Amino acid sequence: MTAEAKQLVPGLAGVPAAESAISYIDGTAGVLEYRGYPIEQLAEKSTFEETAWLLMHGELPTKAQLDGFARDLAAQRALPEGLVAMLRTFPKDAHPMHVLQSATAALGAFERDVRFGDEEDFRHAWLRIVAAMPSIVAAYERMRRGQEPVAPKGPELSHAANFLYMLDGSEPDEIAARTLDVALVLHADHTMNASTFAARVVYGTNAGPYDSISAGIGALHGPLHGGANERVLQSLETIGSVENVRAWAEKQFETKGKIMGFGHRVYKVKDPRSFALQTLGDQMFAKLGHTPIYDVALELEKVVVERLGDKGIHPNVDFFSGIVYQKLGLPTDQFTPIFAIARAAGWLAHLHEQMQDNKLFRPGQIYVGERERDYVAIDQRV
Repeated sequence: MTAEAKQLVPGLAGVPAAESAISYIDGTAGVLEYRGYPIEQLAEKSTFEETAWLLMHGELPTKAQLDGFARDLAAQRALPEGLVAMLRTFPKDAHPMHVLQSATAALGAFERDVRFGDEEDFRHAWLRIVAAMPSIVAAYERMRRGQEPVAPKGPELSHAANFLYMLDGSEPDEIAARTLDVALVLHADHTMNASTFAARVVYGTNAGPYDSISAGIGALHGPLHGGANERVLQSLETIGSVENVRAWAEKQFETKGKIMGFGHRVYKVKDPRSFALQTLGDQMFAKLGHTPIYDVALELEKVVVERLGDKGIHPNVDFFSGIVYQKLGLPTDQFTPIFAIARAAGWLAHLHEQMQDNKLFRPGQIYVGERERDYVAIDQRV
């Protein structure tokens, strides 16, 4: 194909970059499946541990496999002393995503080398990364509060419950732990999104899984990807009350301002994950008390869909996740790290898939600059 015949696809939108059997999306019908299982069923019936196993192995675990996986995760949660010392050196006002990205890469320095293609090495890295990321996030959160990190408990606490325990030093109630658990399930994978692609590109160079997951974390941090949930809550807090919603939204429409939490590169209907989070929110607010900002969100959804719904603009998963996390008492800048904790399961499943038949990613480009220029001596340049 000649250079003139090449066609630019901005952002590689819709261009297949790999074959994958991990997750499936039908954006028109509002379908998301992990390994063929509808996300609605997994959110209702599954756990994060079970979902992480499913994403990696392709099948739901047996009771013995799930119990063994829970024990293996518990054994890998504690952080190396050197990494804890490193976390203490970060400024207390650093964004937790910067800390998580750096610490995840650094974790690899404390672990054995992972030989590319070695299944046993990869399994160890998979367990270590999934288990340690919540410990990193929780330890730094406590450090910046002026508190000492809390050591993780054993497999008697779930992945979600252990994270909440490491944050506050007390075991969470059942509704809080289950709410976070479901949120982790909903965020665990989402086909070839920006962060998954970033992780696969790095891993495709035969780099290690710690470096590759660190790259995924960096991509997830952006407000056009995982960082959107922080921006949603900031917008809702700016609006302030239900009475202010319509005027605020109309101003955004007039100035072509972005309303965070709406629209998706794939979904043309309401994100199926947002239905599950909205249901979770209703249940949690009924038990733990109402959150006025939720009423603002519902009114904003009504106004935006009324105006833009026929153009395929509906709430995405980021729209409700921040409200749920806020009710759990989590700081706003920890929302995206929690997203990363969940997405690590999907990223690692993609790395394992990449490992089976690796091809280095090397996309082309369409050159639009000048050519065949002669060098001009510095004293002759204008």
